[in-house]
Amino acid sequence: MKRVKAACITQTLHFMLKEDLGHDYAVRLVKEEVAKYKRQLEKSATKYRILSETEQSDGSIIIEIKKQYNTSPVGTYLD
Repeated sequence: MKRVKAACITQTLHFMLKEDLGHDYAVRLVKEEVAKYKRQLEKSATKYRILSETEQSDGSIIIEIKKQYNTSPVGTYLD
């Protein structure tokens, strides 16, 4: 029998600008989407750590995140 002792997933997320909108408005929407994503993680009680958050020259945002996989324990992954 095997059991998951600890599990996390590392993701690189690119919050991209919508092309059919004005640049300033699209940048604002991306920032709102990132904030909403972070709030959702908090609301769902998902354990996570943002490894990096980089705003690109076009205004899009790339986030590298390590987060809890489903409801598995995270062990020392987030230390």
